[in-house]
Amino acid sequence: MRLRPSTSHWGAFSAGLDENGRLQVAAHPEDPAPSPLLGNLPSALTDPNRVAAPAIRRGWLERGPGPDPKRGHEDFVEVSWDEALDLLSAELRRVRADHGNEAIYGGSYGWASAGRFHHAQSQLHRFLNVFGGFTSSRNTYSNGTSSVVLPHIVGTANDVLRNGSSWPTIVANTELLVAFGGVPEKNVFVTPGGVTRHHTPGFLAQLADRDVEVALISPLRADLPQRLAAQWYPVRPATDTALMLALAHTLAAEGLHDRHFLDRYCTGYDAFERYLFGADDGTVKDADWASALTGISAADIVDLARRMAAHRTFITVTWSLQRIEHGEQPVWAAIALAAMLGQIGLPGGGFGHGYGSMGDSGDIGPNFQVPYLPQGINPVKQFIPVARIADMLLNPGTRYQYDGAERTYPDIRLVYWAGGNPFHHHQDLNRLREAFARPDTVVVHEPFWTATARHADIVLPTTTALEREDFGSGRRDTHLVAMHRIAEPRGQARDDYAILAGLAARLGIEERFTEGRTAREWLEHLYGTWRQRLAGKGIFVPSFEDFWEEGGFRLPNTETDRTLWAEFRADPVANRLATPSGRIEIVSETVASFGYDDCPGHPAWLEPVEWSGGERAARFPLVLIANQPHTRLHGQLDGGAVSQAAKVAGREAVRLHPDDAGPRGINDGDVVRIFNDRGACLAGAVLCMDLRPGVAQLPTGAWFDPAGSLCVHGNPNVLTADVPSSQLSQGCTGQHVLVEIERFAGEPPGVVVNRPPVISRGREM
Repeated sequence: MRLRPSTSHWGAFSAGLDENGRLQVAAHPEDPAPSPLLGNLPSALTDPNRVAAPAIRRGWLERGPGPDPKRGHEDFVEVSWDEALDLLSAELRRVRADHGNEAIYGGSYGWASAGRFHHAQSQLHRFLNVFGGFTSSRNTYSNGTSSVVLPHIVGTANDVLRNGSSWPTIVANTELLVAFGGVPEKNVFVTPGGVTRHHTPGFLAQLADRDVEVALISPLRADLPQRLAAQWYPVRPATDTALMLALAHTLAAEGLHDRHFLDRYCTGYDAFERYLFGADDGTVKDADWASALTGISAADIVDLARRMAAHRTFITVTWSLQRIEHGEQPVWAAIALAAMLGQIGLPGGGFGHGYGSMGDSGDIGPNFQVPYLPQGINPVKQFIPVARIADMLLNPGTRYQYDGAERTYPDIRLVYWAGGNPFHHHQDLNRLREAFARPDTVVVHEPFWTATARHADIVLPTTTALEREDFGSGRRDTHLVAMHRIAEPRGQARDDYAILAGLAARLGIEERFTEGRTAREWLEHLYGTWRQRLAGKGIFVPSFEDFWEEGGFRLPNTETDRTLWAEFRADPVANRLATPSGRIEIVSETVASFGYDDCPGHPAWLEPVEWSGGERAARFPLVLIANQPHTRLHGQLDGGAVSQAAKVAGREAVRLHPDDAGPRGINDGDVVRIFNDRGACLAGAVLCMDLRPGVAQLPTGAWFDPAGSLCVHGNPNVLTADVPSSQLSQGCTGQHVLVEIERFAGEPPGVVVNRPPVISRGREM
């Protein structure tokens, strides 16, 4: 059996088919900590949920395009590729002629393949740009709130999210790591585009070997590896900002803050201090005040503040903290707190964001541009914040605020999705189902019968990365990996490029889209152009033939040690930040001028709806944390062996504290119903002590399996609220939701999402 190289978002590997046709996978030999998610790959080729042929929803085929509440409820009819592409090209022409290109939504948000050429979103956007443009999406579900607020505070989001202090710097210099949201090791195996060498687990082990003090601030003990002997502060969910403000108040009240740093490198501190001491609202944000909100004792808060001032302290905030109502506030408050300590720009001190949220945060791989497919320029300037898709579809013409501007939702008639699954990422899935009934046509490219494919009108089967050639490399990846074809395409699957080239030919834009190249010729062209560009900089890159034969190329790297904002600290005049003041804006006059009551001009405690201290908790007393799974990437390959092994009674596992399970008569392994007034889902109960009482944890990514308003498989997004973090960012708030949980009585309905929908094969193929 010959193993050929490839890569995925969770790791580089080699794979091949054995004599029985089964996929065998081996991690990259240079990977010091291969991801367990590689164990999900063997099912990708044989999953019974593969889309076998082009399929069209019966109602759309028989009645034509138009809004339809039966979308997601009807069977499909398999058709030939020619018929599918003829129908789709005619529909694209109709929508453009009758409503304009703005009526086409091509958000296509998703992860899809790690390959840089067969990156589904890039392929679709290139095609739609050539076709005349489309309404696009902006930002991400992962860190969309931070991406908007950080430029107002420190001038750019990119430095924080992509070029933060490196792990070697932290390991060597940090004395106290204060981890809001922890550093969840399960997430560090994933980076968009691929990972060849997983460095972070090794650095976490080094932190443990050095006995670095760690303060874990999270309701979940699992948010930090057990080998790190941390002091655990099981904070009440959604109250991290209150804790940060109290820590800041202690620093100010006891004179432990660095006035020199605040005066030279920051603006607005005096107004922020007035807020801490309640000069205007009458509420002093001290440790006693925060203790009542957070559940952390006042003595522990004061002690932690003093230890932070006495040590080289690194404050990190996971992305999870900004995926809530008012998610701007913990990010902003943490930066203000780090500024008060005066250690920003010093090795091992300051602020970080996303450590434990993604594999490239703090990584030592090169910051190197690899070959990619150009998307062209979108002639349509209309866009929406990515998490507002249901609002857009349900409320065309409605005005809304975004980052200081008033915008209007377009009237979308055709949704085109390739390589993503909004029925995984989005909140309040019953509302999303209603929204997906509104367009005239929904088109999906998919290898699998995901919930999004089941709610489409036209489903076109695509290949997986194992069934085509490409090259892949992630952010700060150490290698560009040659992705060889491991297996032949399943059924009638085609790659996105072939599908879109066929459409382009019918629409008269084939030459502009393909430029006369096959997929293999594109790989050679993109690689060759990249190679020539690097040769001009004196960097040797092997020929494409040698690269393909070797299976990859190690990318040059000269940077392994970096400290965020070190240059700014060294000379804040020559290296001013891209803020109006050129400094860290603890108070932003720009944000204040927007007049948003849900995001003022400085860090503030704003009470959320979905928290245990609010009125809603009287009906739904448990806080459900919907975080990332440790058994898969989002919802990808949920049918894989690793993902399936973690199911309980065939459903996603929900973790409960025994103090919450006992009064509800719930035992380990029971099927439970988790519900609120938006919907309900079934899950399998796992009782454990390592989470705060009053908190339950159900990971995202179980494939949505609706039976009415109930998801029988355990998708928490039937429960989460489809509301924005604020008017500033319009970000996702899917991390927390209030629920009640009860033991399911009787025989639970079966999971059916693990097999395809009803498909007719009566038409001529």
